[in-house]
Amino acid sequence: MSTDNGNSSLESEPSTCLSSHDKAFQIKDVWADNLEEEFKVIRHVVQKYNWVAMDTEFPGVVARPVGEFRDSNDFQYRMLKCNVDLLRIIQLGITFFDEKGNTPVDCNSTWQFNFKFEINKDMYAQESIMLLQNSGIQFQKHYTDGINPLHFAELLMTSGLVLMDNIKWISFHSGYDFGYLLKVLTNDELPIDINEFFDLLKLFFPTIYDIKYLIRNCQFLGGGLQDVAEQLSIPRVGQQHQAGSDSLLTGTLFFKMRDLFFEGNIDKTKFNGILYGLAPSDFNDSLQ
Repeated sequence: MSTDNGNSSLESEPSTCLSSHDKAFQIKDVWADNLEEEFKVIRHVVQKYNWVAMDTEFPGVVARPVGEFRDSNDFQYRMLKCNVDLLRIIQLGITFFDEKGNTPVDCNSTWQFNFKFEINKDMYAQESIMLLQNSGIQFQKHYTDGINPLHFAELLMTSGLVLMDNIKWISFHSGYDFGYLLKVLTNDELPIDINEFFDLLKLFFPTIYDIKYLIRNCQFLGGGLQDVAEQLSIPRVGQQHQAGSDSLLTGTLFFKMRDLFFEGNIDKTKFNGILYGLAPSDFNDSLQ
């Protein structure tokens, strides 16, 4: 797929590019009115910064599957599927890095996409919505100014971020995150069969490293994203439980872990495409 739509250089995007003296990590909020403008910038950024850390915010878990299941892995996938099928994504955060872990200097490192969500109509778990509200999620603005997922999917498909072998995705305990992304990209329910889910995942995201799975190879690390970041003395930029901040922390954590625990190189044959707590039915977990 082409990643160049003929737009001018990054310097022509004043709403997103920053002066050279502003070197703090930047999180750019994206709503319906600036969605296309920001994707123009992203198409350029991804050509150099092709490691993409990702996080989503979604309205919790509201359902449990019924019936018989082959094993716990099958049950976990069916629970993921029934909730992703029922619910709507609220936020997506993506942060760009190069292969050495550097973020863009002149422009934003992080984009936070805010999707349309109607709290009086869409399904949600009350506890999750309260947590997101306390973290600064503006649900009224999501209703009035939120991004249409169909429009987002059209732009994402031509952004150079998906269906590309050179893009490396970084995540943390990300079954639901990628479930929502696949739902948006396909405009459909998730596959019934877990192996079909992983086939789709590999098609759209050929390289994925889930930090929560990597941690199993690291002594003395454990817990959630914030816990592990604190164990490695990594400061947070932005608000916890917002997707932009979480994606930035996820990427920063990955590169520090890679240097400290993997001698700067993570074995793709061992770790690529495996999501923590979820795997193809024929997967042989060498870390067990």
